[in-house]
Amino acid sequence: MTAPSTFGLSTEARNLHWLLSNLVEEVPGVHSVTVVSSDGLMLLSSDPGLTTAKAAGGQRGPRGSSADLATIVSGIGSLTVGAAKLMDGGAIKQTMVAMDEGSVFVMSISDGSLLGVHATPDCDMSVVAYHMALFVGRAGHVLTPELRSELRKSMESAQ
Repeated sequence: MTAPSTFGLSTEARNLHWLLSNLVEEVPGVHSVTVVSSDGLMLLSSDPGLTTAKAAGGQRGPRGSSADLATIVSGIGSLTVGAAKLMDGGAIKQTMVAMDEGSVFVMSISDGSLLGVHATPDCDMSVVAYHMALFVGRAGHVLTPELRSELRKSMESAQ
C-alpha cells in the first residue's frame, strides 16, 4: 500500500491518515478506503498512488486510480441522498453495494463527508460496517473546514 507522506501535517491530519491505514490493514477483505468531502473531492485515501487495476499484493481495486473510488463513493452518496428525499426516508447512514467480484460500502460522516470502502465479495459485512462506524465516530468531530482544506491540499500535492 502506498501512503502519502504525513510530514508537515497537523496532528489531527496525521491521526486521520493513521486511522484510515489501520482500517485497511486490520479489517480482513478491505482493499481500499477513501474519505470524500461533501462537495465530492477526495480528502483521504489509503492508496493515493494506485494507478493500475491491481493494488499491491494482487488485490483488485477500482480501475485507474484511487480517485475512481472517490468518484464512485461521491456518486453513490449523491444518488442515495436523492432517493431518501423522494421517499421521505431521512438522512442516509450507510449504503452497501454487493457485486460478484467485490463490495462497496459508503457511510456518512457528521460534516457531510463520506467514508467509502472497497472490499472483497466475501468480506464479513458486519465487521467492515463496525470498523467504518468506529472511524466515523473518531473522525467526524475533527473534520473541521480547516482540516478538510489541509487534507485536500495534501492530496493534491501527493498526485
